[in-house]
Amino acid sequence: MNQTANTGKHPKGLYVLFFTEMWERFGYYLMVGILFLYLTNNTTGGKGMSNADGADIVGSFIALVYLTPFIGGLLADRYLGYIRSIFLGGALMAAGYLTLALPGKYTMYIAMACIIIGNGFFKPNISTLLGIMYNREDLKPLKDNAYNIFYMGINIGALICNFAAAILRNKFGWEQAFAAAGVGLIIGLIWLASQLKHVKQYDVKKPMQPGDMKTSKILGSVFIPMIIFAIIGWLIPGNIFGSDSADAFIFACIPVIYFYASLWRKGNAEDKKGIGALLFVFAVSVIFWTIYNQNSTGLTIWAQTHTNREIPKVLEKPADAIDMLQTVTTQPREVEKTDQFLRTVTDSSGKAEMTMGPDPYFNNVPKDKWPASGETKLANTELFQSINPFFIVVLTPLLLAFFAWRTRRKKTVTTASKFAWALIISGLSALVMVIATMSVPSIYQEKTSALWLWLTYGVFTVSEICLSPIGLSFVSKLAPQRLTALMMGGWFLSTSLGGKVAGVMASFWDKIPDKRIFFGIIAIAAFLGGLLIFAKVKSLNQIVREKTGSD
Repeated sequence: MNQTANTGKHPKGLYVLFFTEMWERFGYYLMVGILFLYLTNNTTGGKGMSNADGADIVGSFIALVYLTPFIGGLLADRYLGYIRSIFLGGALMAAGYLTLALPGKYTMYIAMACIIIGNGFFKPNISTLLGIMYNREDLKPLKDNAYNIFYMGINIGALICNFAAAILRNKFGWEQAFAAAGVGLIIGLIWLASQLKHVKQYDVKKPMQPGDMKTSKILGSVFIPMIIFAIIGWLIPGNIFGSDSADAFIFACIPVIYFYASLWRKGNAEDKKGIGALLFVFAVSVIFWTIYNQNSTGLTIWAQTHTNREIPKVLEKPADAIDMLQTVTTQPREVEKTDQFLRTVTDSSGKAEMTMGPDPYFNNVPKDKWPASGETKLANTELFQSINPFFIVVLTPLLLAFFAWRTRRKKTVTTASKFAWALIISGLSALVMVIATMSVPSIYQEKTSALWLWLTYGVFTVSEICLSPIGLSFVSKLAPQRLTALMMGGWFLSTSLGGKVAGVMASFWDKIPDKRIFFGIIAIAAFLGGLLIFAKVKSLNQIVREKTGSD
């Protein structure tokens, strides 16, 4: 237990959790990186949905993925324990990814349900296990550094997964790519099982404490009303927010928001300060998470349709040799529908139900500029989603050094200030895309340079480093002790809402011909959100000082 005492070395358990989380995130980001492309693909075995329907499903999936960690963390705290919850969640997620590889009318929705529930048990509890590991007095000084190392594991998995997805779907198909996500997660679980001796001593349940809200009361006050309101939203005639799923989700949020407002209203004067500050930050953070989740929605559409994905000729042959290039065709293809899948007809005698194509890449390319051969090879769309984790790995040490330098000069950038800057900088990343739409005479006649996506992801990554890793830490500083788990759930709710809003916005992509408006709305909202936090920075800093004795 005390091998690391006073040595400044991290325990082996950190690296056990590092590689477990790396493989789990490999699976998740592989799946979510190609999900929209799979749903909207109509030429190589995808679902053939419209952009609006695809974005709606992706947004709903991301929203639900970030809702379940609250209840999963609560059950692990009080009943299941963290390691058991991690294995349960990992098994459900692996089953979900493997189920996506199977044909069938409803398999996709069964798979998504497994992933959503599984993530609720896996995601919060592996992070909690790491926190408990560093609660020892001799390891507390290493805690922040440990979380930065752990965060690197997340982003290494997110970085490499898209290359695996591209190679597998180019060479074999969608099913094999989704299966790889499941295989990656299974590798992570096997690794954890083989190294369990290094982490099992930290698997300590937290029984109910005086003042804790009973699990039954939380379920009765939040989750049951949430389900009832979701059903009402789904069944009401017409659509208020664009689709039945959007209506259901927004309606479901009503009792949850009311519950958090009542926590503030019923709290004593001391509790109200912390809860009120957190609710304010949660509300504004929805804007940040909306921009973050454009990665899987709006920016995926931009990369697929409006970005020049040709690679330098000198790299074409070696890249093609390892199946890193996607063949796109200008030729319409006859396809048939089978269990909601669109299958290319390979038998010339087969009866086609419809003719689809050309590839969406050519939707905004004049026919006189189409390749004479009828096809060309391009970089896969999902590869652009590796840009963000690449910048995380590169920029995190630089920003941490900058913050440390500011602290040494007695000009510490407080947590509240980091939140404000995160909103402003994320708005700048959206502004980059406004400029990208203006970089060519018409995005419906010409492709834009891939450098714009590199720039927008690079700018956004700075904001992500300022906000994402410190969110849960901020909650732990300000939440009343008896309500910490509930307020953690509020942080996940803001993430969930951002995912859904991103999907709703992207569902209107084809209805907003001027993309300057699309990205401009996001940029303005982020700037306003940042200014709102800056206006409250002094009071937020004061509340943190009162709670912790530091900024």
